[in-house]
Parts: sequence; structure tokens; C-alpha cells
Amino acid sequence: MPARVLVVDDLVPNVKLLSAKLQAEYFDVITASSGPEALEKIAESPPDLILLDVMMPGMDGFEVCRRLKSDAKTTHIPIVMITALSDSENRVRGLEAGADDFLTKPVNDIALFARARSLIRLKLTSDQWRLRERTSHQFAMLEEDRPIIDEPADHARVLLIEDGRSIVERITTTLTTDEDDLVVKATSADALASLDSGPGYDLIMISLLLAEEDGLRLCSQLRSRESTRQIPILLLADEQEMKRVAKGLELGANDYILRPIDRNELLARVRSQIRQKRYQDRLVANYTASLSMALTDALTGLFNRRYVMGHLERLVARSGEQKKVFAVLMLDIDHFKQVNDTYGHAAGDTVLKEFAHRLSRHMRNFDLVSRIGGEEFLVILPDVDIAMVGAIAGRLCAVIADEPIVCTPDGTRLNITTSVGVTLAGEQIEPVDAVLKRADTALYRAKNSGRNRVETELAAT
Repeated sequence: MPARVLVVDDLVPNVKLLSAKLQAEYFDVITASSGPEALEKIAESPPDLILLDVMMPGMDGFEVCRRLKSDAKTTHIPIVMITALSDSENRVRGLEAGADDFLTKPVNDIALFARARSLIRLKLTSDQWRLRERTSHQFAMLEEDRPIIDEPADHARVLLIEDGRSIVERITTTLTTDEDDLVVKATSADALASLDSGPGYDLIMISLLLAEEDGLRLCSQLRSRESTRQIPILLLADEQEMKRVAKGLELGANDYILRPIDRNELLARVRSQIRQKRYQDRLVANYTASLSMALTDALTGLFNRRYVMGHLERLVARSGEQKKVFAVLMLDIDHFKQVNDTYGHAAGDTVLKEFAHRLSRHMRNFDLVSRIGGEEFLVILPDVDIAMVGAIAGRLCAVIADEPIVCTPDGTRLNITTSVGVTLAGEQIEPVDAVLKRADTALYRAKNSGRNRVETELAAT
């Protein structure tokens, strides 16, 4: 499903121009001509990204941004402020109000689209953690939610990869304001060694002007490693490098700042990224702390039926309001009873654990995998279409069947397969039971059609 972008500007030509550009890139665009109208539309149906003009009569963009970022219900929505004012003071003012970026008119299309896709991708991950935390909240007392802007941004641990002495000195002096612990490395190898050996970092800053290395390659490496995947990355670049900056955002960088570096802007961007990380860390900590044996399957470590039913109820309600499609996959291990009968329940437990491990290993970090009974599993894939789901389900069949499972101490290897039933939901609010029934019907058809296959059952239109 296309991401929804709200364009807020009191000048019709500006709205039309931005809307046309975004629609050409396959975004779903909605518009507002004033601050109050924007707040009203956001309350009715939160967008995935807000492009917010600064200079509007009555309530200006700074005030709109402050209101949204100080409200726990909307604090997670990324905001890019757009203005004709190019001075550093206004950029910093926007960032301090909670904006995720500040672009100057005329807007550079490369910067706009790269930033939009990067922020929307990050919001999708944050949305899933927020949803999981809310699901967990019904089972445990959690720390009360608070806006991102209220997260502390000082005493952070920051890693800088830069080989220019003058820029290192400038950044070091700037970050002493917040008493940050800055570690400086001149090469990727030294940076990776520091990440592997020491305490965790709150932010990584990478120069794109390293004399002997490509900073983008390091960015890619960091995003491919489990230990550094969630650490925000801030790129340092020159204005003529916007294409490389856009590539960096595509690779997973969170933000960038252009040289010559303004100290106030640098401090504002560093604080913004640290607050975002600490906000997400808190979501994950709340979510993890709230989980108990009542919510997870003791054998596989996956979520159980009780948890996934609560999660599905919230997902159906939210997706129905926002018209965000998600998929439900119901999987069953083929001929599992024969494993227990022939090799014993210990072997069956080994098969179940390895089956769960393979499923989890091949999912995105915001997908949900659960065991809902016996040899039956449920996978929820947010924000997908039918073609994508078919490919994912087929891949899951393959990763289960391609390699035998060692299930006994003497090394007995069993060829295990799975049948998959698929359905889509989210275009309308409907009972969870109706969604599960469609997935179960598709699974039944897959098993009766020879097993080790995928079948789909869609809602009637």
C-alpha cells in the first residue's frame, strides 16, 4: 500500500506542485491549507509523513510541529518542515520544535524523496513496536507513554568516523554542550572494532569525505549487522553530494548535515536522533518487560494464541481506519503426527523448535510469528500486497523443505514440509474470527491439494 503524505501549505500553487511530485513517486497525498485543518485531519486519520510549510497565517508551522510532537498520540509521525527561509536559525528552530528535517524552497527533489522514503521506513518499524507495546499493555503495567520531545538527549555515547582534524575538533567542541562521550575513529576497521568491543552507542556519525574509504560502504555494513542495525546514523556531506546522501538514506542512514557545519544545527540534529533512539529503546524495553510465560510459547519462544489474538484485534481496527492492508499466513507442519508416533515426542519438540527458528529467521523485524497450537503457526505481515505475500509464503515453504531437520541424538534427519494458507485483511474493519477463518480455509485447501504448497483465500468483494 502507498504511504500517505499530508502536505500542509496555505498557498495553492505550492500544494499542487508538491502533490504532483509526490504522486508521481506513488505516494498517496492528502492536503491541508492551515495549521488547524492539518491538526484536524491528523486526528481523524494519522498520515505516514507530514510536509509542513513554516510561514502560514494564524498558526505557523513551528506551532503545529510543537503540538504534534508534544502529543504522545502523534509524536511518532515524522515531520519535514519546508520554507523559503534558508538561514540556520530557522532550521535549528524547526529541529528543536521536533521536526525530523528542514528543507528549503525550491525543494531539491532528490533530498525530498530520499528523506521521505527513509522517514516512512523508520516509522513503519516504530509503528509495529508501538502496536506490540499497546498489545502487551493489556497484560502488564508499563511505563506511561511520553512524547519523543521529552526524551533526554544528553550524556550520549557517540561514534564519529572522520579523518579531518578541523571537523573533528568542531564536532568535539559542539557535543561537549550535552556532555556527550565522543569516540573518534579514522577508518571503518577501527570503527567496527570499537562497536564490537565497547559499550553500545546512541549515535554513529559517518563522513562521506573520508580520504581512503567509502562511508556509504560502512553505512551498508552497519545496517547488515544485528548489533548495529538499530543505531541511528548521521551522515556528514557536502552540498554537491546529495546523490550520495540519498543513497545513504536508502541504505538506512537516519539523517544528514551539510558542510560547512553549523554548530547549533549539528547539536539539534544529534539531539533529535538520540531522542528517537531512546524513545524506541523505551518502547522495546516496555514491550520486552511485559512479556511473560502467559504470552509466549514455552517450547519455541514464539508468541502464543492469547497474545496474537489481542494483537490481531488491534491491527484489524487500526488497519481498517487507515486502509493499510496486512496478510495473515496460517502454517501447519505436514504429517507431524507421524514424527511423534515414529520418533517420540522429544523428536517432535525438536522439529517444532527448528521450524519456529526457520520462520523467525526469514521474517522482517516488524513481522509477527506465533505458535497457536500443536503444529500450527500464524504469521502476520504488515503493509504488503498479494504478490509480495505469495513470494514470502513460497519462500517459507522452501526454507522448511530445503534442509532436513536433525531431530534425535543419534542424528536422525527428517525431511519436513509445510502447508500455508494466506489471506489479506485491513481494507475494512471486520471480526478477527473472519480473518482467521479465511486463512484456515486456504490452509485446508493446501493440505488437501497435496501439501507443501501455498493457497490463498481472499475476502469477498
